[in-house]
Amino acid sequence: MSCSSLLASRRQILRGAAALGATALFTPGIFAEMLSLTPRLTEGPFYPDKLPLDQDNDLLIINDRTTPAIGEVTHLTGRILTPSGAPLKNATIEIWQCDANAVYLHTRDSNGKKDQQDKNFQGYGRFETDSSGEYRFRTIKPVPYPGRPAGHIHFKVSQGNRELLTSQIFIRGFQGNAIDGVFHQAGDLVDRELVQADFNPIKESMVGELAANFDIVLGRTPDDRQMQPRR
Repeated sequence: MSCSSLLASRRQILRGAAALGATALFTPGIFAEMLSLTPRLTEGPFYPDKLPLDQDNDLLIINDRTTPAIGEVTHLTGRILTPSGAPLKNATIEIWQCDANAVYLHTRDSNGKKDQQDKNFQGYGRFETDSSGEYRFRTIKPVPYPGRPAGHIHFKVSQGNRELLTSQIFIRGFQGNAIDGVFHQAGDLVDRELVQADFNPIKESMVGELAANFDIVLGRTPDDRQMQPRR
């Protein structure tokens, strides 16, 4: 199959999935071929070199402080799924990103920007899925970083002691995506679509909060291998 035919086929698959709706996408064993894997992307240089004491899924409040981080409050949610559409239980997802002033929680970045760093931003969080495969974080809308024109959130998924996927979440339609080298490393047009999420205003919010939903589809996981029949 030619590259153009393959791309057209994958587009048809995604369109078909949208037409069938969530029931077909998230019911184990139904149209498994319709789930495209989330592309892998670089971890980057600024995974925290010293994890914060507070590692919960609310990155806006550190421990018992009362002052929240600055930035556009964003509720990031989604599901972690196997290729068959089954939710992945007991998967740990970590996220990390720079603060609203473009400073990461990493000594190589923050040491020279102490006056600039938002001390109220946790910068890193983690969440373990239950039987639904769902995850949720409260964080800020990502901002561009010097040398990275696309606002992005890094994430890593693991299960037990095995890392399953490292990638990044980009703002769909953000102008900086077009010239961001890492964004283009995701692959073709369809692959790049799979690493983007809409950051939409929450209508009932009085403070301009946003909601972003991003489902993660993994390749074969340790659970998948355990379920393979013995030969």
